[in-house]
Amino acid sequence: MDIFKRISDYQAESEKLAWTGSFKEYIELLRKDPTPAMTAHSRVYEMIESYGVEEVGGHKQYKFFSQEIFGLDRAVEKLVEEYFHSAARRLDVRKRILLLMGPVSGGKSTIVTMLKKGLERFSRTQRGAVYAVKGCPMHEDPLHLIPQELRPEIEKELGVRIEGNLCPSCQMRLQTDYHGNIENVLVERVFISEDNRVGIGTFSPSDPKSQDIADLTGSIDFSTITEYGSESDPRAYRFDGELNKANRGLMEFQEMLKCDEKFLWNLLSLTQEGNFKAGRFALISADELIIAHTNESEYKSFISNKKNEALHSRMIVMPVPYNLKVSEEEKIYSKLIAQSDMRHIHIAPHALRAAAIFSILTRLKETKKQGMDLVKKMRMYDGEEVEGFKEADLKEMQNEYLEEGMTGIDPRYVINRISSALIKRDTQCINALDVLRALKDGLDQHPSISKEERERYLNFISVARKEYDTLAKKEIQKAFVYSYEESARTLFENYLDNIESYCNWSKIKDPLTGEEMDPDERLMRSIEEQIGVSENAKKAFREEILIRISSYSRKGKKFDFTSHERLREAVEKKLFADLKDVVKITTSTKTPDESQLKRINEVTKRLIDEHCYCPNCSNELLRYVGSLLNR
Repeated sequence: MDIFKRISDYQAESEKLAWTGSFKEYIELLRKDPTPAMTAHSRVYEMIESYGVEEVGGHKQYKFFSQEIFGLDRAVEKLVEEYFHSAARRLDVRKRILLLMGPVSGGKSTIVTMLKKGLERFSRTQRGAVYAVKGCPMHEDPLHLIPQELRPEIEKELGVRIEGNLCPSCQMRLQTDYHGNIENVLVERVFISEDNRVGIGTFSPSDPKSQDIADLTGSIDFSTITEYGSESDPRAYRFDGELNKANRGLMEFQEMLKCDEKFLWNLLSLTQEGNFKAGRFALISADELIIAHTNESEYKSFISNKKNEALHSRMIVMPVPYNLKVSEEEKIYSKLIAQSDMRHIHIAPHALRAAAIFSILTRLKETKKQGMDLVKKMRMYDGEEVEGFKEADLKEMQNEYLEEGMTGIDPRYVINRISSALIKRDTQCINALDVLRALKDGLDQHPSISKEERERYLNFISVARKEYDTLAKKEIQKAFVYSYEESARTLFENYLDNIESYCNWSKIKDPLTGEEMDPDERLMRSIEEQIGVSENAKKAFREEILIRISSYSRKGKKFDFTSHERLREAVEKKLFADLKDVVKITTSTKTPDESQLKRINEVTKRLIDEHCYCPNCSNELLRYVGSLLNR
């Protein structure tokens, strides 16, 4: 579709959504649907819910956050349920500042940005429609026109709640422009927009000596003060501060705790009473969600200052830790790379995983649980099964340290090091070893790492390397096993025959001689041991396979090599072990013969076609695994 046609259609859609009418017409609109009268907190919660909620493992997952925020499901659930949901129900938490507190590059700013963008989109939907007094600099709720004494009965009639008073500008215009006739006051639909300064305000601290409180509350208009003669005349005042413009939506305080005290005093009455002081006017009503973000050291410094006690009780602090799941960390890196100019570079499979393993290990804390090391803990956090440990152990570990995830290596450091490796090498492809090397070289330049931490982190790079070695061998193992596909299927069928005989207490026929014999225990154990099935667990594992075969049979489906992931892995590992010498020779020989060359080409083709390698990194993988097998 033509670019300008799309722009034209978008503008036409905005015009179609526009609405202007009298206050009387607006009241009729509320009789049919009272949702436009909801508070700012309710609007944010409704917006989040509109994207859908899933129940996963006893926890709620909010789809609104799932595109940008990875691995923080528990933190996000707590944020939505304990703050947004409660505030939407008009509980007392709506009178609190929401303070997101966590380490750098942990996702705090991303959460706020998502909420702002989400509100903008939501205000263009029917359910998220926002109506305001036309011409009001604060886009205020038209229901503020109703006198205080009449509100209780009108609230019952319309099924709404009315809070707040007209701003000074609207009070004057009601008399001068409408001669006190409330029903004729014009109301319009407005669209929340950060760019147009409607419903979203952003305040960022700068030099306290030069920054003016007017940035928050507006200021006197010196071009009209001589005309109107008084600083208390609304026409001589600009209601253009961030608190004014954030009315009906969201106010973001960037690095709030770095603000000068005088800027924070305005928040005391705004949070508790829903109003703030500006110029020589009475208190001005504002309905806005105040969200701030800061790091842990700033927060500790803030709460240690007794002068800030009044604000302490007016805050709800939500920790936003680092992600602790390897698979989710990979998604973070993929997202950051997709936003950069590195998209044309091919990143070999498992390169980002190796970096993620290193990062997660730096964030985890040693558990007191016996037999559980950091690598096992990392695997359990990522949803993998670890023999000897159950889901209850996972929950216990997750609750063991409240501060887990608040320290460690941040995603930006990893992306910076990957960028550095790409620029230095001037290559079209980067693999796991390149990434780990770059991470290791950067530790000397990292400003906040102590000597002791550096030693620990170097150890974690070694662990990540070992984990990658296992992954690399598995990758080659799969590619080679496919080249011996017939052998793998024969081994698979042989195993099934033997376990069937074992479980049914029957004999098995020798495929060559036809003689009856006992099940081959050595064969079965040689396969099961590949995936850590213990002697005590072998009977249960074999029975599980038979149950799966029976289930497939009832459904008229064939139980084949791909039907049971763990058994498939076991057969592949066993075959790979049997073929180890062949693989070793094939991958490490400098002058392969014709059959070896054919095998290498088959393996390389499979790595490229089915495992997302490029010709460069597939050859490097073959060489690397060859060197591992020869050690």
